[in-house]
Amino acid sequence: MISLTDPTTANPIYFHDYHPTPSDLRAEVLAGLGKPRKQLSPKLFYDAEGSKLFDAICELPEYYPTRTEIAILREHGAEMAQHLGREALLVELGSGSSLKIRVLLEALQPAVYMPVDISSEHLQQSAKALAATFPRLEVHAVCADYSTPFELPVDNHEHPRAAFFPGSSIGNFEPADAEELLRRVGAILCVDGRLLIGVDLIKDPARLELAYNDAAGVTAAFNMNLLSRINRELDGGFDLSRFRHEAFFNAEQSRIEMHLLSTCDQQVGVAGEIFAFHEGETIHTECSHKYSVDGFHALAARAGFQPEQVWTDPQQLFSVHCLVYRP
Repeated sequence: MISLTDPTTANPIYFHDYHPTPSDLRAEVLAGLGKPRKQLSPKLFYDAEGSKLFDAICELPEYYPTRTEIAILREHGAEMAQHLGREALLVELGSGSSLKIRVLLEALQPAVYMPVDISSEHLQQSAKALAATFPRLEVHAVCADYSTPFELPVDNHEHPRAAFFPGSSIGNFEPADAEELLRRVGAILCVDGRLLIGVDLIKDPARLELAYNDAAGVTAAFNMNLLSRINRELDGGFDLSRFRHEAFFNAEQSRIEMHLLSTCDQQVGVAGEIFAFHEGETIHTECSHKYSVDGFHALAARAGFQPEQVWTDPQQLFSVHCLVYRP
């Protein structure tokens, strides 16, 4: 544990580094491109340029999830705080949008805030910024991969435990993997711990597809940047003019899929290996599963969570759930 306390603030800031295993970009890319159906993990999107493009996506008029979730948090924050319990130990899984957590911190006023993120630099910057805004908040920043098992560095039960998992990030996991992740979160929270989680809802496929095919082409650039990153970091030979962004709703799987589609027969070299593409063949880069309220509650129940409350926007685009862990 390292103290990051700023002498200009009164509150303690602690940094706990669990040294998450760094991603082996070369191994992951070669393995993904070598599959019968080519696939790359969405976590590979987020180099510096990809992170910048994703921030731009969140501001797009077509991309409703971020602003809708923030609006729900602002409108119902006080009620959410009552469910989670004031003076809680609040764990945030994937410390992303500082705006979302600020809204919740203002309403909840937890005793301890514990952001968990795999990026050490981002985590420390975020923790310091929030500590400056909330000078009486004790902050324990945890550098860990929340998609794998880990233990909380502050292991006392003086405060009720709660977790915040915004952004419908749960939708990026296959349902069986999402269930397993929720089960691990429950083990961290212990019996009667609360989870506040954002979940994107099933809606008109045209509305969904528009959110991932914006008129300005920002999402397309975000997807294509994955090929640019491979070219930059792995001596890749992708000709971006021979690929195009494709995103569509898979009704059978209830998910948006993003792909990079080859517009011709071609061969591409990556890190000394050659991969053949047929015209129309794709690299599957992301899934974003959408749920009904009842469908998500059924998934959560299999992981040991009971629904306590759900909040939605007037258009029923997005939902925020309070779940209680009672396996």
